[in-house]
Amino acid sequence: MQVRMKFLDRYLTLWIFIAMILGVTVGYLYPGIQEAMEVVSIGSTNIPLAIGLIVMMYPPLAKVDYSLLPKAFKDKRALSASLLLNWVIGPILMFVLAIIFLREHPDYMIGVILIGVARCIAMVLVWNDLAKGNKEYAAMLVALNSVFQILFYSVYVWLFVSVLPAKLGFASYDVKIEMIEVLQSVLIYLGIPFLAGFLSHKYLIKYKGQEWYNRKFIPFISPFTLYALLFTIFLMFSFKGQQIVELPMEVVRVGVPLVIYFALMFVVSFFMNYRMKLPYDHNAAISFTAAGNNFELAIAIAIAVFGIHSPQAFVGVIGPLVEVPVLIGLVKLSLYWKKKYYKE
Repeated sequence: MQVRMKFLDRYLTLWIFIAMILGVTVGYLYPGIQEAMEVVSIGSTNIPLAIGLIVMMYPPLAKVDYSLLPKAFKDKRALSASLLLNWVIGPILMFVLAIIFLREHPDYMIGVILIGVARCIAMVLVWNDLAKGNKEYAAMLVALNSVFQILFYSVYVWLFVSVLPAKLGFASYDVKIEMIEVLQSVLIYLGIPFLAGFLSHKYLIKYKGQEWYNRKFIPFISPFTLYALLFTIFLMFSFKGQQIVELPMEVVRVGVPLVIYFALMFVVSFFMNYRMKLPYDHNAAISFTAAGNNFELAIAIAIAVFGIHSPQAFVGVIGPLVEVPVLIGLVKLSLYWKKKYYKE
């Protein structure tokens, strides 16, 4: 049976554009919206936005079956390839592209780096299904990346934002981020939904059954990631109503390194796995896991650390806007390469 994208996922780029346009329009017509949002804030934390960010992260984490992790460790070659691509090559490549294309825009550079160290745990399952990858193996890699992000995301942000730019002589980018500050945000915006997702998966399946969980509960909660994402985008762009003329060029500026990243990561991953003689279904699962990123986490951390008005948060929003059309193209490329390189 042919796998097709769900209606909401298929037109994600369109929904993001609409949310951006509505946000900018409301911000332009009602410039007092920023003061209105401060009423429901505690310190620098906007309560509705914080709830939205946590809700945004919950559905993908509730889909993860962490009992699959032991199986992932049995295939040493594939596991090594995935870890190398996701936690070494991917972050370094995004770091290099950020410096090459955004050295004159350090805030955008940091935003791109935040994306580069946030590994994909959501949409990869969609791309993998469309490319006829191995569903169980993709689920195992998502589980692995979820655990690694809890443990290492704050360390990676500190390393690639606060340490490496200064060590490499980019003095103008010497931005100091305290690791504890990022860790606190990770524990709130990833840790809370991670725990909720883990408990949901464990106990709802125990009491309601696997079929009910997969056929009823997951389809019910899945759209909430998109709803929360669009709410966040609308709110962010409502603060940019007076900058409407500048926005298209800023989107292009940020989008270029992201497009290059997605394409390079997928191509490098696919042919590396092909040379390792991994079967196509494992190759596709690893390649799409390597090529995608966790924009939900990057947006949440950027807002928590730098604020909702920040250029870093703006970059996080551009991520899925660019990712969806590019990854759809890579799905078609993957299926073409399957016919060309994997003779069945």
